Amino acid sequence: MGAGKSTIGRLLAKELRLPFKDSDKEIEHRTGADIPWIFDVEGEQGFREREQSVIVELCESQGIVLATGGGAVMRPENRAALYRGGRVVYLHASVEQQINRTARDRNRPLLRAHDPGKVLRDLLALRDPLYREIADVVIETDERPPRMVVQEILERLEALPPR
Repeated sequence: MGAGKSTIGRLLAKELRLPFKDSDKEIEHRTGADIPWIFDVEGEQGFREREQSVIVELCESQGIVLATGGGAVMRPENRAALYRGGRVVYLHASVEQQINRTARDRNRPLLRAHDPGKVLRDLLALRDPLYREIADVVIETDERPPRMVVQEILERLEALPPR
């Protein structure tokens, strides 16, 4: 959350001349409802089932840049689909940076808590090893302009051996 997936993903897609897809936006488009509403009505479990369906489908597409929601890696099916679907870039941001970037965003159901910092620390502890498990490249995004991050991604991806 707040690592810059959508912003950096759009810029990366533009550089690569590929379509950009955001799994959360795709869910909202298909359901006609925003993510907080889906969480309120269906709970996190309902949202995660929708998310898995969309991610598996999008990962079967060729030639796209895909940004997923932060919790997508919690399901083994999503991790497998992402890994099979292409190169995986993990954008890592410190909890402090995540707090700064999400402080005024009311569209994040998991941060509707008394202590969002604790929520973010707990989520990072759970998710970080899972991201690293499937990542071809790990990029630190703290205090870095998005275009600089995109340039590093391009350089690091180019240096990777074929899978």
